[in-house]
This record gives sequence, C-alpha cells and structure tokens, in this order.
Amino acid sequence: MKKEELKNKGTKTLGEFKEFIAKGNVLDMAVGVIIGSAFGKIVTSIVNDILMPILGIVIGGIDFTGLSINVKDATITYGNFLQNVLDFLIIAACIFFMVKAIDKITKRNKEEEKAEEPKKEENTLLLEEIRDLLKEKQNV
Repeated sequence: MKKEELKNKGTKTLGEFKEFIAKGNVLDMAVGVIIGSAFGKIVTSIVNDILMPILGIVIGGIDFTGLSINVKDATITYGNFLQNVLDFLIIAACIFFMVKAIDKITKRNKEEEKAEEPKKEENTLLLEEIRDLLKEKQNV
C-alpha cells in the first residue's frame, strides 16, 4: 500500500469516527452509563448497608459474604456469589420500577398535551377546506 493511500484511508476512518461520536445516540449512551454507574453505587449501598444487615438479623445474624466451604486447599466463597446475585436482583427491580414510573409520567404528559390541543371551530375548518379546494383548482 502506498503512503498516500494509507494516509487517505486513515483520514477517512477518522472522519467516520468523528461522525459516529457526534451522533446523539452515543451521547445519550454516555449519559446513561454515567447515571447507571452512580445509581449502581446507591443500590449497592442500599444492599450492603440496609438490606443485608436486616436479612442477616431475620435469618439469625448470618453474614452472606463470610459463607464459604473449604474443599482440600480451595476455599469456595459462595456467600460472595449470593451477595452478588442479590445485588443484581435488587438493581434489576429498581431499574424496572424506575422505567415503569418514567413510562407512567411520559404517558400522562402525552395525554395532557393531547387534551391541551385546541379544537378548531367549524368556521375555521370550512375556510381551510375552501382554501385547499382553491389551491387544487389553481394547480389544475
């Protein structure tokens, strides 16, 4: 490959990359990742600092993260696995309820917008119809 071809190909690829980054979807996704990360910290704190101690009291003071089985020289810490599964289920439930609430708010806003649309009077509709007929006649 010649030097000039390589340079043109690199410039073209860079241009495509700039176009990709400039799209709204990428920016929306970046915002989603950042908010998701912050939300994950909140949910992790709820699980570790509130739910797990309560669950530990209910089941007799057992700390899941300390649960393990020793098999010869290996230690299987299944408590950490249980903790992570519980974290996942709580995060999934929180996201589910948040999306459900947002959908409800969005539907309510759309219904309010539809209700706010002013209805045209009969005279206005009749005049618009006459206008459209006159335009058609002029085009013929």
